Amino acid sequence: MTDMRRTLLWVVFSMSLFLIYDAWNKHNGQPSFFSPVPAKVAAPSASAAGGLPRPAGATGGVTTAAPGAPPGAAPVLAEQTIVTTDLVKATLSGAGGTLVRLQLLQYPDHVQSEWYEPLLELFGRKAAPAAPKDVVLMDESPDRLYVAESGLIPASGGSGLPNHHTLMTLVPGERTLAAGQNTLQVRFESPVVGGVKLAKTYTFKRGDYVIDVKNEVVNASGTAVSPRLYLQLVRDGVPPPGESSVYSTFTGPAVDDGNKFQKVDFKSIEKRTPADKPDHTTDADSGWVAMVQHYFTSAWLIDKADGTRQPREYFTGKADMANTATGQSARVYSVGMFVPLGEIAAGATKTFDAKLFVGPQEEDKLAKLAPRLELVKDYGIFKILAEPLFWLLTQLHKILGNWGWSIVGLVVLLKIAFYWLNAKAYGSMAKMKAISPKIAAMRERLKDKPQEMQQEMMRIYREEKINPLGGCLPIFVQMPFFISLYWVLLSTVEMRGAPWIGWITDLSAKDPYFILPILMTLTSLLQTWLNPTPPDPMQAKMMWFMPLIFSVMFFVFPSGLVLYWLTNNILSIAQQYVINKRLGVLGK
Repeated sequence: MTDMRRTLLWVVFSMSLFLIYDAWNKHNGQPSFFSPVPAKVAAPSASAAGGLPRPAGATGGVTTAAPGAPPGAAPVLAEQTIVTTDLVKATLSGAGGTLVRLQLLQYPDHVQSEWYEPLLELFGRKAAPAAPKDVVLMDESPDRLYVAESGLIPASGGSGLPNHHTLMTLVPGERTLAAGQNTLQVRFESPVVGGVKLAKTYTFKRGDYVIDVKNEVVNASGTAVSPRLYLQLVRDGVPPPGESSVYSTFTGPAVDDGNKFQKVDFKSIEKRTPADKPDHTTDADSGWVAMVQHYFTSAWLIDKADGTRQPREYFTGKADMANTATGQSARVYSVGMFVPLGEIAAGATKTFDAKLFVGPQEEDKLAKLAPRLELVKDYGIFKILAEPLFWLLTQLHKILGNWGWSIVGLVVLLKIAFYWLNAKAYGSMAKMKAISPKIAAMRERLKDKPQEMQQEMMRIYREEKINPLGGCLPIFVQMPFFISLYWVLLSTVEMRGAPWIGWITDLSAKDPYFILPILMTLTSLLQTWLNPTPPDPMQAKMMWFMPLIFSVMFFVFPSGLVLYWLTNNILSIAQQYVINKRLGVLGK
């Protein structure tokens, strides 16, 4: 038992040092052990300058070239149009009518410097740059690339039809959602390319993060055509701004085939060769594709409300492409779908409607948009427990009206649910504390006889009717619930900008004055004092040292998470104090 405790302590201590080392690496521009593969930036090449094709997927395990500009074509500068609604400020490019920037007006960006950066400033290191006012989810800039593209390709593949490189004409109209207006439309029309004309109409709606995208395909040729529509999300592999160096959340593509939700990380795409089969479904007749990051997501949705089935082919891919903002080539990743539009007779027009969601991961709203779309909200491995805990948290919020007090209330309910289990654990620990002087004397007497010492220790446990694991097993039973609650609080976008009391104005940001982490550290030290003292002196020192080590992480955790742990500590201390006092072992 003693060896197991010592091993556990050293494992935790080693992991803490590893997390600090990883944070230091990330600050100095090295890849994090928990983050996706960073974008690879290289000097512009001839192919990049000519408009390097972006990834557009795999068919039957063979990577196919994306719709692209003709080889050797000179880069073109497309006019950009800014559209403003009550929720978003979107930028659409005349090149293919591509969504190249989207700013979330209801979500202030709270990108903060890392915990170690103030210390670095003392040594003359540069402080973190100021954060922009609002969250910019999509962007095409020197620092980031994340866009939503669509266009047409021939049934046989390749280019030759209007695509996201094609310069389109913007139809004049309003660009700001006026008071009393519920919808705003922006229309782009392409020239005839390969005998086909494509018109895209974006419809923005008040109070909605879903953008309706109508694709009108006009066959201006003299023969029938059978084009395919592609819808894709393209981004670099750089983690979103503000991601923590201490905890990691998933960033990357996701595919749902109507039956199964699959996350596809950037590393798996990077390792894939053109001959490899994608590690996700490729052919389906329902589902959606998405690009996921902490708190937010984007998704292409095409399923009809009446349940009509639409065959589609899913893909993920990688490529080096030219960033129009810098002229340099960078590694990007894509997820999307090909949709066959069927035969379009000469002179005929076919319309296909799609929806583009770009916004926060509000679980209830996502579930209504498409089956399993709420799964983009990452709950870790304890999803089966996290979902009911989130439901209970939202019910408490309806009553209390404050997410901070809802967190406190949820922890109280969990402590009540596990009251008797905790009572057994604390009772066992109190008995262990009571006999610790006897154990210490015995260890001193038999320190040169380890086997006899172990036998004597087990005899004392039997005489005192103490189970050495009695204080551990009840805690292990509860750990999945508290880990699940940890992931609920970490992934819930409703915490962004949500105040609690006084100085805590954003539960998803770290405590600006470190009051909660300091209280968390003090309560952890108090818990150590209430627990039985390990007979091994080294173990005893480690027990006091561990709260100080963990405090490093809590200083950078979101304040909502620290509030949850602090509340749990205070309630545990209260129960443990009462039990220790009743058994007369307080202060021993």
